[in-house]
Amino acid sequence: MTNGLPPDEVIFGQSETMRAIRQRVEKLAGANIPVLIQGESGTGKELIARMIHLHSPWASGPLVKVNCPAIPGTLLESELFGYEKGAFTGANGMKPGRVEMAHRGTLFLDEISELEPGLQAKLLQLLQDGQFCRIGAQEDKKVEVRVVCATNRELEHEIETGSFRADLFYRINVVNIRLPRLRERSHDIPTLVNYFLAHYNEKYNCRAQTPSSQTLSLLERYHWPGNIRELENLIKRYVILGSEETISSELLTHREEHFDPEIPTTDAPIALKKVTRQAVRELERRIIFKVLQANNWNRKKAARSLNISYRALLYKIREAGLGSMGNSANNNSPASAD
Repeated sequence: MTNGLPPDEVIFGQSETMRAIRQRVEKLAGANIPVLIQGESGTGKELIARMIHLHSPWASGPLVKVNCPAIPGTLLESELFGYEKGAFTGANGMKPGRVEMAHRGTLFLDEISELEPGLQAKLLQLLQDGQFCRIGAQEDKKVEVRVVCATNRELEHEIETGSFRADLFYRINVVNIRLPRLRERSHDIPTLVNYFLAHYNEKYNCRAQTPSSQTLSLLERYHWPGNIRELENLIKRYVILGSEETISSELLTHREEHFDPEIPTTDAPIALKKVTRQAVRELERRIIFKVLQANNWNRKKAARSLNISYRALLYKIREAGLGSMGNSANNNSPASAD
């Protein structure tokens, strides 16, 4: 790990989308222009912001993060821009804000869409002329700062509803980086699993082994609503608890609650047969899982219940990625043996 970041091959993986993002990050890092990073929660927006900073000419300066929704609106202005002594009740001394602290470095505004209109106007001034004003001050202050913003919302929609300023959007959106969901780069999951496994084995002094190919296949087919952050937390639990059933039982339980067929969001035609086959496979997987549970993972009894051959059931178990769960159950319960 360099500069507190995972290796580049872990961050970017092998997908075409992430390779294109890597090239864009390398090109823009040296230019003092605003960057907007968009993507669902847990896709790695903060990692990209840190990488931009660490590969920029201002890497020796501070990287100051502001988590906009975590600070109440009444306090966020003073946190961002600071205040003078006597500016309001309780202001017993001067306090510099995060903008000032980021001088000759990078200001990272996470979830920029949460800024109130008044703060949006002050941020616009900062981006336009590099100046801001502390609360209670009479004069503007000059600051040199690179601004990187992130959001999990579609700001164009926020503009239409009147909750985000169009002029501010155009200022922060000089360069746009849109991060894909983890399920859109599923081939990178084994690399991410190995990285988190090594990291948390070392952190917790554990010796958890690489999950089986069946479990990895299950990980690659999962829909990952929490994206990379959800995968990281799952591997952390696996390292601590030391059982592959920790992975498979949790993912299969979540699959029971959520089925998200892969339907394109563009105007591309929908392959109805492909989507239907996907839905049928998912339904079959759920049925097999429930029947195996009902028979304490005795596969011969489950095959009889499903009225299929034992060999056919073994094939379907492997195809569904259920094998590791059955092995764990067989090891822990004599009654579940075939």
